[in-house]
Amino acid sequence: MNKTLIWILVAAAMFCGLKSLNAQDQQAYKIGLVGFYNLENLFDTIDDPLKIDEEFTPDGANQWNTEKYKAKLHNMAYAISTIGMDYTPDGAAVLGLCELENRQVLEDLVAQPEIVGRNYQIVHYDSPDRRGVDVALIYNPKYLKVTGSKSYRTVVPDEPEFITRDQLLVSGLFDGEPMHFIVMHWPSRYGGEKRSLPGRMAAAKLCRHITDSLLADDPNAKVIMMGDFNDYPTNKSITKHLRANGDKKHLEEGDYFNPMYELHQNGIGTNYYRDVPGVLDQTIITPALLPTDYSTYQYKNAKVHNKEFLKQHGGRYNGFPFRTFAAGVWAGGYSDHFPVYLILLKKAE
Repeated sequence: MNKTLIWILVAAAMFCGLKSLNAQDQQAYKIGLVGFYNLENLFDTIDDPLKIDEEFTPDGANQWNTEKYKAKLHNMAYAISTIGMDYTPDGAAVLGLCELENRQVLEDLVAQPEIVGRNYQIVHYDSPDRRGVDVALIYNPKYLKVTGSKSYRTVVPDEPEFITRDQLLVSGLFDGEPMHFIVMHWPSRYGGEKRSLPGRMAAAKLCRHITDSLLADDPNAKVIMMGDFNDYPTNKSITKHLRANGDKKHLEEGDYFNPMYELHQNGIGTNYYRDVPGVLDQTIITPALLPTDYSTYQYKNAKVHNKEFLKQHGGRYNGFPFRTFAAGVWAGGYSDHFPVYLILLKKAE
């Protein structure tokens, strides 16, 4: 067992920070944090002739230069460094990412002073997305040993020209326990929700196929699906095609559990559309993570990391995510999405 993973909660106050965990319970736990963050256009400054990235070049619409790129890297690294720090000093052990241009920007990101000490490692494949944005996963090797990874292509029947981001499967040992992570950035609602829906339906079916394949090999497989779904927990792409249910007490055979459903219903958003908050960024899990004896790593809670520094303050968009650009003007913020994460608990030996 990796002893460096053991975070022993010795103060009852720390237990108070974990929703529904008995504050009087002095039992020590290990805590594992698994999160996701849409980085909102982490591009380098170089024009790639194979991508539609001209706006993120010095001569492009955003006048994207080295100074702005470095500021963006700093902001993203700082935001990442704070995820889950209310619960463990090591923050996110595993973090899915989207809206990043290439591996180089990831290498620049994990080398930032705010997170370089975590020694985050990278799993990344190039996607066919026309703008060149990809998904990726970074992980702290103290906690996760990667045993395999694969990139899956989303195909829409009858639309041979359809292109979107691939889905990334990463498998490994999380503190010695087999665990799988699927990182996604489903097709956007560009052109209208109804018109763009077939792409998200196809993405949901692909995710379902990947996860069902893992469960066919191991019915007790622990799988965490995470990403910017560009649909809400109540949309049929998630409820019908992915079969993710927000009520863990009433899961039918074959259902997955969506812990973000309750947050969405309570008006807690990860993104704002037409001034209305909604949960586009989600973490969905297989039933093997739901028991509560905590003899192995099991789900405890889901959080939206919406700290005040990540919010816009004042004006019409007060409380919205503090963006990099606002109405085409450099704002120097973070992202138009808040990060999300899961708290996993396991009894410490």
